[in-house]
Amino acid sequence: MPVIGMESEFNVWLDEVEINPEPYWKHPSAFIDRPLLAREKTSLQLPTGGAVYFDRGVIEVVTPVIELAPHSTARMVRNLWEQIGFVREQLTRWGKENGHTVRLKAYSSHYNISYEIPESEQNRRRNIKKLALLLAYLLPVPAMLVAANRRSTGIGVRPRGNRIEITCDFTPDPGLMVATATLIVGIVREVMSWPSYELSLLEKLPIPVIAGVVPGKHTSRKGWLTKDFHYPGQSPYTSDVDAVLWTTQFGEKKSLRRMALETAWFFRRSIRKFSDPFSFRLLFAVLEGRTPSMLELIDRPTAYEDVGNLAKWGMVIHELKNYEAEMGLLRPRHESWTGTSIDEYVVERAGARTQHATEMLSVGAVEPAKPPIATSPTPKAPAAVTADDLQARPIVVPPRRKAALSRRKSDTPGKLVPPRTTSPYLDRRGTALLPSKTSRDRRAANDRRRKTQHTPFPDRRLTRSAYEQVFLKLVSGSRLKVGDDLYKPIGMKGWYHAIFVRESDGSEHLLSIDQLLKKMDDWL
Repeated sequence: MPVIGMESEFNVWLDEVEINPEPYWKHPSAFIDRPLLAREKTSLQLPTGGAVYFDRGVIEVVTPVIELAPHSTARMVRNLWEQIGFVREQLTRWGKENGHTVRLKAYSSHYNISYEIPESEQNRRRNIKKLALLLAYLLPVPAMLVAANRRSTGIGVRPRGNRIEITCDFTPDPGLMVATATLIVGIVREVMSWPSYELSLLEKLPIPVIAGVVPGKHTSRKGWLTKDFHYPGQSPYTSDVDAVLWTTQFGEKKSLRRMALETAWFFRRSIRKFSDPFSFRLLFAVLEGRTPSMLELIDRPTAYEDVGNLAKWGMVIHELKNYEAEMGLLRPRHESWTGTSIDEYVVERAGARTQHATEMLSVGAVEPAKPPIATSPTPKAPAAVTADDLQARPIVVPPRRKAALSRRKSDTPGKLVPPRTTSPYLDRRGTALLPSKTSRDRRAANDRRRKTQHTPFPDRRLTRSAYEQVFLKLVSGSRLKVGDDLYKPIGMKGWYHAIFVRESDGSEHLLSIDQLLKKMDDWL
């Protein structure tokens, strides 16, 4: 079945010093206190169905594959936060036993969508590389408004054979992360069904794209990455999302928010197809300005610095919940962690933009020919300078260069960007899907719905996907009965096959998750 999956990477801070987890722990089992299903290399299958492993200096958690269906994006994000919660719990226990503090600092998130179009239906105008390049133009503006923060630098798209991978910053608010997944999966699946992936479509469809933006090469593996300095004039991440600053490919002037809303509205049917009602409403509430985006905060939220403690499934990060008081709550702790202000960050990114422009000017430049060296007689030694000569020659002082401004003249440092005039924050966790009287009466009559923890959206009816149930069976310690034989799972091979040992003779057997899906009633 067509599937989606997600992975997130975290930097590890041990006793407030950043470390590389692989040389320190060697294997994730070093801080996990229970036997887990083995995977390849340094990875383990977690009791929550996903996996954890070390990858180039970070800890990475991954969801299992989840089939595409209504509510699938919410299931995927919930599963990711279950992996994060388990790893955070194990690190906390390990830290208490060994006298250390461990902090997970958010790094990135990758959204994976399967690409199952057969090769017979692909051609030079319709293949996965063409699809990745087209998405690198379509996705960044709407994705950054929902997923990114003011210190983000880019949105990437990578073709990975049988899947498309969208890379961006980790989103610490679970509700916004579900909205981001809903947006990305809906757009990618719709574009994937088009008969052509040529860039000429951008001139024909009513989807606004910022003129003059050309994505660059992705920093890791093959693919495309649209960085902040690829945008003309300024970075969209540190500008006012409601200011009419950007020129589209049709010559129209629009705000970042307006462009994001028009793009999402064009794909609304596909977005709705894989989403749940709450996330669909939340997505368009952010795009319409009824709910704040992280790009409207004064700086990157502090929840990035300690994921699993300051950001959990069931929470709304305090910068969004207390938007008007965000400056006073954010500044003390944030400055102690980052060491640089947002104004200094803007200047730093402006320097990166200047360097990029200089490099682009040098591309293809022809080095001028050196003039021939003329032979001349040996110059005479200069005459000695007397005191009279010094008095006769005026001293010329070169004019001082004017210091570069760190912000536009119209900006005021230290202010919220932009000021909002909307009504006070509406607690999305208490928003009912049914009429208030009926919902209240049902909750009072049903004790099962009285939960001690809050959820970022009403997920009480959010079931497990079929593939999730397969993975939960694999990690439960149960045995599978096939005929008269019992099989015990001992490991995973990739995401589509499980390794079993037949208890009667100890032989190993490989079963796919689709085969296991048909045997869900045969587990003991």
